[in-house]
Amino acid sequence: MHVPDGFFNAAVSISAGAVAATGVAFCLRGARRELDDRTAPMAGLVAAFIFAVQMLNFPVAAGTSGHLLGGTLAAILVGPHTAVLCVAVVLLVQGFFFADGGLTALGVNITLMGIVAVVAGWAVFRLITKASRGRGAVVAASFVAALISVPVSAVTFALLFWVGGTAPIEVSTVAAAMGGVHVLIGIGEGLITAVTVSTVLAVRPDLVYGARGLAAPLVLRGADGEAVVTGEPRAQGAPRRIGWFLPAGVLVAALLAGIVSFYASSSPDGLERVAEDKGFSGQAADHALADQPLADYGEAGDIPVGLAGLVGVGVTLAVGGGLFFAVRRRSRGEASARDEVSA
Repeated sequence: MHVPDGFFNAAVSISAGAVAATGVAFCLRGARRELDDRTAPMAGLVAAFIFAVQMLNFPVAAGTSGHLLGGTLAAILVGPHTAVLCVAVVLLVQGFFFADGGLTALGVNITLMGIVAVVAGWAVFRLITKASRGRGAVVAASFVAALISVPVSAVTFALLFWVGGTAPIEVSTVAAAMGGVHVLIGIGEGLITAVTVSTVLAVRPDLVYGARGLAAPLVLRGADGEAVVTGEPRAQGAPRRIGWFLPAGVLVAALLAGIVSFYASSSPDGLERVAEDKGFSGQAADHALADQPLADYGEAGDIPVGLAGLVGVGVTLAVGGGLFFAVRRRSRGEASARDEVSA
């Protein structure tokens, strides 16, 4: 659901840019509470993974495809504030290196795919996990939250286009079309999110931010039959460094972007299909960087899509990792300063 240049007038583009900038600034402060020695490298990995999986368009209906948004997945793995930053990093890399998503629409894309998707997905996830504990509840909540976040973002696009789009639309018709096709895409989003969260829970549950404190406590029964609650579950033990999980995750992202991307669906995604069907696809303007070699994931420069994907994974990992470690260092510096003052 990458919005191209030309879909929105200047007023909405500037306003969405201001909302996105404010949201990113707010999340930079909030991420200081979420990032630690595990989540800082994990956040860089999550951004690279989202970039890779977004290259894998999957068919959802005749002539229509979809791809992961990733906001809910990132929120569950590394926290909601850090998730917005992850998605923003992915969109920046896509927009400036691969001409995917308009530069004037960058604020719109961060608002829709980052802020709206993360807020909606995280709210649903927390609502469900407050009512039920345990690993199964976390996985189920991941699926439902991710599914819902996609049509919410899609309908928000329709409302924004009604307010400041460059073509007249019947808002109810476009909202219904966007919501309908993106429910189907949301099912794919939910499955990818649930499988990913379940896999990480199976091997490193301490790396799932949304599962902290949610697993049921370990209960032992003595010889007299009385139950003894031991407190935090075994999976929530002493913090460990990310260790082997980082290179393993990078390898998975590289395989997805470098090999599996060759088999991605070439059908237009949900937004492109609705724009064609409702008659406003012609409003899209050419991307300012459409002639650079990596544009359209290498198509502009006759670069194999797999090689372009590997470059994207590397750039996203470097940009995201650098940002998250910088935020982590600043958080440590502020904590040290507070300790010195209190001493």
